[in-house]
Amino acid sequence: MDTRYLQTFREVAKWQSFTRAGEVLGYAQSSITTQIQNLENEFGVILFERWGRKIRLTHAGEVLLGYTEQLLAMLDEAKAQLSDHAEMAGTLSVGTVESLAAFYLPPYLQIFRKEHPQMRVQLHPGICADLRLGVKDGTYDFAFILDQRHEHPDLIHVDLGEEELVVITAPGHRLAQAKRVEASDFSGENWIFTEAGCSYRTMIETVLREAGASVNSSLEFGSMEAIKQCVSYDLGIALVPKIAVVEEVKNGSLAILPFSHPDVRVYRQLVYHKKKWMPQALRYFLELLSAKQLDVQRLAKQA
Repeated sequence: MDTRYLQTFREVAKWQSFTRAGEVLGYAQSSITTQIQNLENEFGVILFERWGRKIRLTHAGEVLLGYTEQLLAMLDEAKAQLSDHAEMAGTLSVGTVESLAAFYLPPYLQIFRKEHPQMRVQLHPGICADLRLGVKDGTYDFAFILDQRHEHPDLIHVDLGEEELVVITAPGHRLAQAKRVEASDFSGENWIFTEAGCSYRTMIETVLREAGASVNSSLEFGSMEAIKQCVSYDLGIALVPKIAVVEEVKNGSLAILPFSHPDVRVYRQLVYHKKKWMPQALRYFLELLSAKQLDVQRLAKQA
């Protein structure tokens, strides 16, 4: 059996579409159809069934998909083990939340690039739930998230430490001079939120609701820079990672409110699949990130 048929089968199952799988793999739809038919003839089963305007796996297809994932993972591992070049070259596909990509990862990436110049790192922004899903389905080699601590049957979560969250305002905001701010003090405020599904947005919304603090109005942005600009113009307040506003607080364009809550806490986490084989370059990245209190800024300048 041609193992490419299994790769095609996996893509069709992933996208639930012959057309989309063909686009991803660079095959004509007729070629995709032929490959799936060859697999069905090989095993004597039907792998997909029509469901309205979509297709879905049959029970036999679900069983074969499990074996397919294992077989292709073993083939990938064998190729990597047998190729010294593959240890030092290739592409790492990394999912990440925007704030970590902009304010946490760059020094580590600089060091990594110096040690592995032939290894390309592609960063893909997203929200935590989508990033976890991307790791689970193989879209990303690993992902960086900001979330509560989680356990997942298929994923490893490496805790990289707590990331402080702060509520920011314009310097002239009514709460900017307060010595302590409670959730109830936010009642009637305008909020500028990150996109729906962001872990810490969900946290603050829950805290506000439980405190009976009504939100007067809200804006939503997927861009951290847009959020900071709007807050600096006093269009609302926002909950953001502290690392994202250090410079603005220093130059006086933003202020941090003295607010904290036990239910508004997130941790930097590196997520990868339990079954993923880890090449040398990826292991090095993990070791670099896991080094506690690493003076990464100093090392980056030396790189």
